[in-house]
Amino acid sequence: TVKVYFRIVEGENERTQVFNGIVIKTKGSGIGATFTVRQIFHGVGVERTFPYHSPLLEKVETVAHGHVRRAKLYYLRGLSRKKTRLKLKSS
Repeated sequence: TVKVYFRIVEGENERTQVFNGIVIKTKGSGIGATFTVRQIFHGVGVERTFPYHSPLLEKVETVAHGHVRRAKLYYLRGLSRKKTRLKLKSS
C-alpha cells in the first residue's frame, strides 16, 4: 500500500493531491518506467498510472508491505474491497 503525492496544475493554480492504494503493476525500465495504483473510491475501483520520473510526482510513501506471489496483481480487480486486503510481510 502506498500514498502517492502528485501536483495538479489547473490553469494558474497548483495543488498537491494524494492517491492511496495498492500497487498492482510496475512496467518498463529507465526513463519510461511506470507504476499503477488501484484504490476503491465510493464503491468504484479507480486505477491511476504514474511515470516514475514525472516532474509532477512529489513523493511516494510506502504505508505497508504485503506478501504476494504474483508480479501483476490484476486479480484484485475482480475481488470485493474486503477481499483485496493482502497479508502483511512479517518483519
